[in-house]
Amino acid sequence: MRNIICTILARGGSKGVKNKNIKLMNGLPLIAHSIIQAQKTNLFSSIIVSSDSDDILNIARDFKVDHLIKRPHELADDNAPKIPAIQHAVLETEKKINTKFDYIIDLDPTSPLRNVEDIINAFNMLLNENATNIITACPSRKSPYFNMVKINNENVATLPIQLDQNIFRRQDSPKVYDMNASIYIWSSESLFRSKNLWQERTKLYVMPEERSIDIDTELDFEIVDLLLRKKIIVGDKNVP
Repeated sequence: MRNIICTILARGGSKGVKNKNIKLMNGLPLIAHSIIQAQKTNLFSSIIVSSDSDDILNIARDFKVDHLIKRPHELADDNAPKIPAIQHAVLETEKKINTKFDYIIDLDPTSPLRNVEDIINAFNMLLNENATNIITACPSRKSPYFNMVKINNENVATLPIQLDQNIFRRQDSPKVYDMNASIYIWSSESLFRSKNLWQERTKLYVMPEERSIDIDTELDFEIVDLLLRKKIIVGDKNVP
């Protein structure tokens, strides 16, 4: 039997949207949407929330997560990378309950438009494709081969990546994707092997744009709130 942990990491500080992880979205604190999605998958031995904020941890307790992990300040400031914080949360939980987890699935609370099937299908991809880890993304609207630009040292605009042949339509350029910060999956061995997201067999689970908005601004928050309300109107079973 696979021992799978779900980590949900939520810092108290937020510059783009104040207190966004506990701000109400469609009647629930933002973090609650990810907690409920995790519970609906029936995948997890443990669902844990890691935070430097007592307010966030108290809300997570109200929504019946299995374990609360207080994140140290050095893993919660604006410059702290995410993978060490996930590693800390997993290790602290393993010590707490005297167990070892086989797989880690991290759900970012700022990307609540994922659905339950996305979580399950991304995990199956890890198993079926012999991946070291899984990241999620959606097809990009812009392409570095066609309609994105960079400025060089002479202040001249050029394509970030130039091909040998000219591209006249975006559809003819190599496919690129926008990471949506929604779901990250590792085996335990691959998570603790490196603090780098990119490993030898990192695989991509592709999600549609309408399930891929990562909340970073007030406008993002309003758009996601509207989309969640629309899902309720059409009877989407994945909406809490």
